[in-house]
Amino acid sequence: MTRRRPPFVLAFLACVGAAFFVAPLLGLVARTPWSDLGEVLGREVVGDALRLSLVTSLGATIVALFLGLPLAWVLARFEFRGRALLRGLVLLPLVLPPVVGGAALLFTFGRRGALGGPLEDLTGLVLPFSIWGAILAASFVAMPFLVITVEGALRNLDQRYEGAAASLGASRWTVLRRVTLPMIGPSLVSGLLLTWARALGEFGATITFAGNLPGRTQTLPLAVFVAMEGDRDAAVAMSLLLVLVSLAVLVTLRNRWWGAR
Repeated sequence: MTRRRPPFVLAFLACVGAAFFVAPLLGLVARTPWSDLGEVLGREVVGDALRLSLVTSLGATIVALFLGLPLAWVLARFEFRGRALLRGLVLLPLVLPPVVGGAALLFTFGRRGALGGPLEDLTGLVLPFSIWGAILAASFVAMPFLVITVEGALRNLDQRYEGAAASLGASRWTVLRRVTLPMIGPSLVSGLLLTWARALGEFGATITFAGNLPGRTQTLPLAVFVAMEGDRDAAVAMSLLLVLVSLAVLVTLRNRWWGAR
């Protein structure tokens, strides 16, 4: 049974810990130019950055869906040599400094990279310092959130339902479409939301691989970084926007994580 009142020392330390996270947000809110907020957010540089952030984050989410879902499926359902290593490599961007991930992408997909050069020769596509590069960087950093969420859902799924459907004559595709995906649907949606939110806030890998070109690759986090040098009101307004979006995603997913009401 959970105690109604925690010990004083525990409650005090918990309050200090909460204040550690809340205080910076309150400072951001206090610094927000509320009277001019509409005008600040309506500026061209903010609009361009918001548009690019939406494009790159949605693009990264689509990439994660088409590549991360099969990857999670393989990791959850199949035994093979090196699976633990593969899982570690897939989840590495969660702990890897984003700028290191951006450098790795640049050395691989840059014009002189192992894959970037042949890709340009075959298709003419140049990934560095382009919107496609920004999407690739965001995908690299954000896709692990989808993989780890969906893999966990598949591991916890009672496979007897799938077996029952197969025994009744359902094909693998029918079992997948009518049984498996609906059962892991909430986890899949949660993973996609987390992927989108992480891609929306991506900074290090993007600036390293795609650059910081206004109207071309400058997303909201990059615009905040630039605005900190001069236009503090714009930096605060964009930061507040990113905080609100991230907080909304976390609140939306609270039931998936903690069973909270």
